[in-house]
Amino acid sequence: MKKLILIMAVLAFAAVAYAEQGQVAYLQGTQKSFKGPAEYFTGDVTVDMLFPPNETAQYSGAYVTFQPGARTNWHLHPAGQHMIVTDGVALTGTRDGKVIEFHEGETVWCPVGVDHWHGATPDAPMTHLVISGVKDGKAVVWKEKVTDEQYMKR
Repeated sequence: MKKLILIMAVLAFAAVAYAEQGQVAYLQGTQKSFKGPAEYFTGDVTVDMLFPPNETAQYSGAYVTFQPGARTNWHLHPAGQHMIVTDGVALTGTRDGKVIEFHEGETVWCPVGVDHWHGATPDAPMTHLVISGVKDGKAVVWKEKVTDEQYMKR
C-alpha cells in the first residue's frame, strides 16, 4: 500500500511539473482503462483512455480493443470521430446497410450525427485509436444493439 501511495504521489508531482512548463503529460497508466459495458457493446471490448478533452481542445483519445466478433451498439458522435486502426482489421457500418472494412494504418472519419457501429471481424481481434469530438459535454449518444444480421452484412 505504501508503494502505491508513493507511486501516485510521484505521478501527481510529475503532472504538476509538466503543467508548470505549459505542457501536460498523460503518462502511461494514469488514465482509466475499463471493459466495454454490455449495455453499449456486444462481446469483449477494452477501452484504454489516452487523454481527456480540455478547455482548448474539445476532443478525447482512446485505444479500443475488440476481440473477434465484438462490436459497439449503434451510436452517433455529436462532434464526429476519427478511427485509426492500429492492429487488425476493423468494420464500421451505417444505417443504410453499408459496411466498410479498413486495415492497420487506415483511417475513417465519422461525421457529426451519423448513426454507425464499429468492431472487429468475426475471426480476429482489432484495436483502433479513436479521437472523439465533444459537444455540450457529450462525445457519444448510445443507441440499440447491432443485430448479428447487420454485423454480418458485408
